[in-house]
Order: sequence, then structure tokens, then C-alpha cells
Amino acid sequence: MLYAFRDTIYALAQTDKRIILICTDQDIGLHQMQQELPNQYYMEGISEANIIGMATGLAAEGFIPFIVNHASFITRRCYEQIALDACLQERPIRLIGMGSGLATAHLGPTHTATEDIAIMRAIPNMTVVAPCDADEMKRLLPQTLGWPQPIYIRLARYGKPIVSRETDGFTIGKAILLHQTNAQSKHILFIATGAMTSCAVTVAKELEGSGFPCAVLHVHTIKPLDRDAIIIQAQNARLIVTMEDHTKIGGLGSACIEALIDSPLPQRVPPILRMGLPDQFIHQYGTQESLLQKFGLEASQIVEKLLKTVLKEPC
Repeated sequence: MLYAFRDTIYALAQTDKRIILICTDQDIGLHQMQQELPNQYYMEGISEANIIGMATGLAAEGFIPFIVNHASFITRRCYEQIALDACLQERPIRLIGMGSGLATAHLGPTHTATEDIAIMRAIPNMTVVAPCDADEMKRLLPQTLGWPQPIYIRLARYGKPIVSRETDGFTIGKAILLHQTNAQSKHILFIATGAMTSCAVTVAKELEGSGFPCAVLHVHTIKPLDRDAIIIQAQNARLIVTMEDHTKIGGLGSACIEALIDSPLPQRVPPILRMGLPDQFIHQYGTQESLLQKFGLEASQIVEKLLKTVLKEPC
């Protein structure tokens, strides 16, 4: 997914002089951009708070700054500057959080950002987006150029597998029904974001093979949340399962519950099962896959849990 960002931002910068790419200590391989577009590429080192100030100043002058850094640092080390310099003043900076969730588990708890959605969506005027794969990242970036508010883009997996479809398009703030059931009876609704969307599709297909009709709603934009899509899809659900590689506190699952509870329309809210990470620091080292397995978030584990503890018989 990072490579998709890199290649797409370079292509966009060649035709739009407003785009400024600001890297920290991360070499993402854009040496050609650095040589060809020296006024649009900056390597600023490890100085997150100062970089936010620099970016918001550029945004005030009509530029569109993209800042690339580890998700753990770009959301934590400069939180006050993001809130006051960018969001309070509605400066259209773009924060690219690499390796969020469990993607950089090999670097330990200092680099594992599992609460970034919660802290970013809590700031007024901040937009939070978590594309599910590299192709969706390519569709997202052109739309950010005209977006008036700051955006946090969460990169949680490195592009594979590809589950998004070009025919679905991409609109910031609009969820995508990625898998739809043909059954007329009540079904299981999976609501997923980022790296867990592909897992949700796999789980849905496996459960359908056991006689449980399923739908998958891909919520790539956690803020502003597509409340209408969630409420509409929930109406025919026997069970809602939210899936995210983020702590259960303040992430997608919390946002979905808020949307359903706060809905002005009188309706029955189906049972909701939140699949996510526990409220703790991730002290274990490993791969994204090994850590997902440790916390019971692999597709086979989710299927087994649903069949054993929640689902009694097919519709």
C-alpha cells in the first residue's frame, strides 16, 4: 500500500504544483521525485511537531502538504499541533500513517499504532480514512486534492490481497457494500475497515458455505462516517460483526454503535460483536499475521468463534 501511495503521489505531483511531499526519517524510494521536483519534496528528519507547523503554513498559502511517517509517531508526537494548527484552522494537510495496526509488529510496542483511529477521529474537523488495499489507495489520493479539511490516511497493510473493485469507485465518506447476500432472510453483516476488510470478505464466504448468508460493508472512511449506509444495512441483519486491527475503544466498532444508537429512526438494533484488539500495549514482536493470530483475528479463528459461540443454525 505504501508503494501505491508513493507512485500515485509522484504522478499527481508532476501535474499539480500544489502538492508538497514531506518525509521524516523515512526513505520511501522517491529519489526521482526529489531530483525532478526539488521544490515539492522535503526530507525534514525527526521533528514531527515542527513539521506540522511547516505543513499548516504551506497549506495556508494554497499548497497541499502530504506528511509521511510511522502512524505511531505522526499521531502521538504532534497531537497538539495537529489539533490546533491544522484542525482548528482547517488547514488541508494530509497525514500518511505508515504501518498502523499490527503492520509493524516486528518493531515492537513503540511502533505499533493500535489507537490511532480513536485519537484522530476525536479531533473536530479531522477526516480519517483507512483504505483496504493498494488499488483503493490509488483511487483515494486524487480525491484528497479537493478535500477542504485535514485528513489522516491509515496504511495498515502493504497492498495485498486486492479486494476492492474499480467499479465501486471511491468517495470520501461513502461506505462500499463489497459483498452482498442474495438471501431474503436475515443475514450476518460484517462492517470492516482497512486491513481487516479482506479478512471480512474471506469470513463471509466461508460462513456462506455453511449456510449463513452474509454481507460485507467496507467503511474506508471512519470519519465522516457513512451513518446512513450502516443504518440501512443493519435493518436486515440478524448480527453485526465489526472488524478492525485497532483497539476496541474508540475505533470503527465504537463509531458504528454510536451511529446505530444515535439514529433518529426507531428500529431494533441487532446484536453487535466487535472484533478488534484488547485495551493494552502490544508487547509481542512478530509479523502482522502472527499477531493477528495471537489476538484471534485471523479469518479461520473468527469463523470458528462465530460458529461456536454466536451462530446456532443457518437462516
